[in-house]
Amino acid sequence: MFGVGAYAAGVFALRVMPDPLVGLAVGVLAGAVLAAATGAFLLRYQGFTFLMLTVAVAQMVLSLAHKARDWTGGDDGLSGYVMGPLLGQFQFDLEGRLAAFYALAVLVVCFYAARRLVDSPFGMAVRGIHENRARMAALGTPVYRRLWGMYAAAGALAGAAGALSAQTTAVVGLDSLSFSLSAEALVMLILGGAGRLSGALVGAAVFLVLHHTAASINPYHWLFVVGGLLMLVVLVSPAKAVAWLRNRWGGRA
Repeated sequence: MFGVGAYAAGVFALRVMPDPLVGLAVGVLAGAVLAAATGAFLLRYQGFTFLMLTVAVAQMVLSLAHKARDWTGGDDGLSGYVMGPLLGQFQFDLEGRLAAFYALAVLVVCFYAARRLVDSPFGMAVRGIHENRARMAALGTPVYRRLWGMYAAAGALAGAAGALSAQTTAVVGLDSLSFSLSAEALVMLILGGAGRLSGALVGAAVFLVLHHTAASINPYHWLFVVGGLLMLVVLVSPAKAVAWLRNRWGGRA
């Protein structure tokens, strides 16, 4: 969904109009449509089967993007477009200052929308399905439709992220559809704490700091540091770490 949102925003800027906000809406729509179309099939399965099917869909989209060179640029990537001024007044600068504030503003809006969605009755129903699917079905909750709606909403957020990437860097490559990007996002969620919206922000910040710091020390083995920290987080949960710190230092404090 990230890659499709990125390509949709890039193609729209190149062939239709370079307005950032309209292009962002196009990216959001593209991510939501792909999620809704594939989710109608994927969400009938669970567990490892669901995981492998999502990987298969990603590889199919990657193959289509590679073949549609006239639209995506293929291996060379999609470039050659210049974003228009934001709100018709603020031009994107080479230093990326406007792009940074623009991305931050979109992040705040999307985070607020996601928070309202999670705390809504719809979001509570999805959380209940995550905890106990059979019980929610017994209570009369339309499990499939709730999951499908949440999947489409997640696709819309991923499409927004892809559109931001395309607009702020002015280039879209096939790596936006690669499995490695999905793996990095998963690592970020685990580092920050899966199941919490704030965990996505914390995990992304921790991953980027580790990435740049470890790569500056050893550009060939920086993934070893990230992998070691990931193993530590998985083996020692945050709850256990907090409990240990309280038992160790609570009395002294």
